[in-house]
Amino acid sequence: MARVVEGEELSPSQCKQERQLGINSCKAVVFGQPASPACCQRIRVSHWESVCPAVNPKLAALIDINKAIKILQTCGRKVPHHFKCGSLYFP
Repeated sequence: MARVVEGEELSPSQCKQERQLGINSCKAVVFGQPASPACCQRIRVSHWESVCPAVNPKLAALIDINKAIKILQTCGRKVPHHFKCGSLYFP
């Protein structure tokens, strides 16, 4: 599990590991299932700096922004207004 002291940046390998943990924990969400407790925990602890660079235009086109916001909020993650995450824009 990738751990980081607050204020430190994650290494590229830590970011890759963090993204893979998120994919493994939240795979069911892609298929329309609600986020599991493990998925929500991963959403709460993942770093935007690691996740957002992976959101390219092709991936962003597949994401329903309103559904993404709802999942993030349901899991207890706040989404800043006018936040840009890779190619994804949160109004």
